[in-house]
Amino acid sequence: MPKKPVKYFVVDAFTDTPFKGNPAAVCLLEEEKDDKWLQDLAAEFNISETSYLVRINEEEETDGSLKPPKFGLRWFTPVTEVDLCGHATLAAAHTLFSTGLVNSDIIEFSTLSGKLTAKRVPEVKPIGVSNVHNGEAHESYFIELDFPAISSIEVDSADVSSVSKALNVASMIDIRMTVSKNLDNILVVLPSEKEVIDFEPNFDEIRKCPGTGVIITGAPLGDSKFDFYSRFFCPKYGINEDPVCGSAHCSLAVYWAKKLGKSDFVAYMASPRSGILNIHLDEQKKRVLLRGKAITIMEGIVLV
Repeated sequence: MPKKPVKYFVVDAFTDTPFKGNPAAVCLLEEEKDDKWLQDLAAEFNISETSYLVRINEEEETDGSLKPPKFGLRWFTPVTEVDLCGHATLAAAHTLFSTGLVNSDIIEFSTLSGKLTAKRVPEVKPIGVSNVHNGEAHESYFIELDFPAISSIEVDSADVSSVSKALNVASMIDIRMTVSKNLDNILVVLPSEKEVIDFEPNFDEIRKCPGTGVIITGAPLGDSKFDFYSRFFCPKYGINEDPVCGSAHCSLAVYWAKKLGKSDFVAYMASPRSGILNIHLDEQKKRVLLRGKAITIMEGIVLV
């Protein structure tokens, strides 16, 4: 029996501009595939993340109404499966919303990090700004992801020394380690956004650092529309620099909330592709709401 073609989309997440933000492949599976096939295809795409969606049968509420559509969701880098990925979840939700595959403003995902949700939130345009372009009306909305908040702890002196050597920067304000299952990233605070933007990574040295990856971050020194800047490096997982990392902001939001005394942020990922995230930290529920846009740039079918 010939194999059924698998429909895929490539989506730039946390941006509304093509070739910016973070690209993710989104594959729509009619049936489960074995892990080797999933990993081989992710290696073939060779972008930061490939996500796989499998629809889960919808159930009715007690009043007869349908629950939000539910999908199994898995994420793979070119070399391994990961437990949490923000931009590929945003890309998956964007694909389902934009193609009309769901008739709902909320989607539930069953993942290795438990139940995650994505919600379509209409964009409120300023007075006098229209959604009509070239004579056609275009729906404009954000997608809001409900993710776990991730705390961080101080690292020991040996780790401080190895991170300092790997980054080779003039000054570090703080060095911490995130506390989460399989998301033990090093979080390094630099003096300002300038050091974050200008930082030139040595990936061989970063690969020697403890933990999974390294997040660098800094606040602006002067006036800025952004509350903090960041970059994320993860060569151990086949991603030298992740262009816009949603999961990194699950810990960045917790850190900057304590430093800035606020719970709402506009964050800028200062990679060469760049991206913008609107963030809300719910300290009581220990959740982070990540809001962003996405744009589809490619679609096709996998034949094998």
